[in-house]
Amino acid sequence: MKNFSIILIITVLILSVSSMFVVKEGQRGIVMQFGKVKRDDAGLTVVYQPGLQFKLPLVEKVKILDARIQTLDEAAVRFVTVEKKDLMVNSYIKWKIDDFAKYFLTTGALKSQAENLLKQKVNNGLRTAFGSRTIADIVSGERNELMAQAMEQAQISAVDLGIEIVDVRVKQINLPTEVRHSIFQRMRAERTAVAKEHRSQGNEQAEILKANVDAKVTVMLAEAEKNALTVRGQGDADAAKIYSETFKKDAEFYAFVRSLEAYTNSFRSKSDIMVIQPNSDFFNYMKVSGGSKK
Repeated sequence: MKNFSIILIITVLILSVSSMFVVKEGQRGIVMQFGKVKRDDAGLTVVYQPGLQFKLPLVEKVKILDARIQTLDEAAVRFVTVEKKDLMVNSYIKWKIDDFAKYFLTTGALKSQAENLLKQKVNNGLRTAFGSRTIADIVSGERNELMAQAMEQAQISAVDLGIEIVDVRVKQINLPTEVRHSIFQRMRAERTAVAKEHRSQGNEQAEILKANVDAKVTVMLAEAEKNALTVRGQGDADAAKIYSETFKKDAEFYAFVRSLEAYTNSFRSKSDIMVIQPNSDFFNYMKVSGGSKK
């Protein structure tokens, strides 16, 4: 009797412990009862919140599911645009479980299985979005509209998995490796041709500007030389006129002054030597002392 009581107590303790389970923060629990998801009287799935919970031992089994937002960072996938051009697109998906019973039944509570199914649905939405646009449309600013369209289509189809898609983002868009080099070469050739054309036009404009400046400088120098010659000629004429008028007033005095200037310039240095006949007209004013050369 005593042994039976001990066994009974141990059995009760084991059943009590097995009837308790803990749901951690960020998780949710659902219970399988006879192979079916446990539901309440209204037919809704019973979802256990974080904390200490209880179940019927041996009859009910607990499935713990991650209720946090998950990130599916997908590898590059090839899509075709409306002009039949291939693009390699990297994207990521933010998702979480919305219907725990449906998620468990469709994926078996396997995250890898859920992400494989989710990738197919999101890629179908992206394929439709890319297929209705050109490369120019995608690059020039329609990326937000494209992601919104893909998210809307994927969200509708993801309901069947019990999943809510929080966000779909395109991280990077590249050309396929096999065509990227040829496209870059063509772009480089086009840019080189445009650069040569701009450079040629610039050189042409530079030559035109240089020719115009040279012509203006030549005209300005000619006009300046003309004005200089005119002024110099006028000055020479005025000087000749003054000399002429002065000479007419007193020719003898003028000749005397010019002779003195000639003497001064001739005998300025002691080393100067002049070879000339004594009766030369150069010494006329030295021959007489009366103030006249005659």
